[in-house]
Amino acid sequence: MNHRLKTRGKQVKWLAIKLIHFYRLVASPWVGNQCRFYPTCSRYAEDALKTHGFCKGGYLTLRRLIKCHPWHPGGLDHVPPAPPKSKTPAVDETPPPQ
Repeated sequence: MNHRLKTRGKQVKWLAIKLIHFYRLVASPWVGNQCRFYPTCSRYAEDALKTHGFCKGGYLTLRRLIKCHPWHPGGLDHVPPAPPKSKTPAVDETPPPQ
């Protein structure tokens, strides 16, 4: 079941990224270069999805889109790095000292 959920998550992330590519190809030329941030919101969304997955990447993208309005100064806004993968300690198979 866990493998199935991971596969489903990858499929959803892949679809979301393809929708971003479709937006860039079709809608972005009509809207023009209006983004007040660097990287652009679509680039940020793609990076967030690739770095953090669908749920957290989608949340970060939504936060970024909410900031996109005429009263926000914009500027440099990179995707935060993913937290380091926690290493589970190996089970020590040596018998305890007696």
